[in-house]
Amino acid sequence: MKILIVYAHPEPKSMNGAMFNTAITTLQEAGHEVQTSDLYAMQFNPTSDRTNFTSVYNDAFFKQQLEEQHASRVNGFAADVAAEQEKIAWCDVMIWQFPMWWFSIPAILKGWVDRVFAMGTSYGNGHIYETGIYTGKKAMLSLTIGGPEDAYISGGLHGDLENILKPIHRGIFQFTGFSVLEPQVIHGPARMSPEERALALEKWTERLTQIAEEAAIELTAY
Repeated sequence: MKILIVYAHPEPKSMNGAMFNTAITTLQEAGHEVQTSDLYAMQFNPTSDRTNFTSVYNDAFFKQQLEEQHASRVNGFAADVAAEQEKIAWCDVMIWQFPMWWFSIPAILKGWVDRVFAMGTSYGNGHIYETGIYTGKKAMLSLTIGGPEDAYISGGLHGDLENILKPIHRGIFQFTGFSVLEPQVIHGPARMSPEERALALEKWTERLTQIAEEAAIELTAY
């Protein structure tokens, strides 16, 4: 399989960094092709504006979706955007590795989505959800959370994690056609012992060796 890992953490020695490196090694050793986007190392620009494009549809008023549609017709995306779009088109499975910050993804990853998931290449012309452009591909979130697991359940302090992640699972992945795999979640990595971290990485390795056979989860609309 062809697998894209999008990694958003500024510290290579973090648990996220360990999970990112573990995924690369495990998947390659299992015979999969792997491409990566290490957003902080790439110094990926998360700001979405006219620098997304080499083409211009309307130079008097910037409407991003119209510029995206035009760029998709004339091959007018900036090189950094086009390279990431090609990775998504290439992959069978996309994994995002990140820490959950403020109940969402880091700004650099959100900016990557804003710039890369463009109308005309990732959605549009009626191609959403079941008819999405990325139908047949799978996507997975692999994330760390600072708080304990019992705080992220129904009735817990922060509420059900499934609902917290739904804007990503439903609003980005399913919207563009991806089938969604169960998220890989590590709670409180800063409070883990070395043995606990090693066990978590071992479980991650075991899961990744079976990723080709893993079935998508069922998600309901809002």
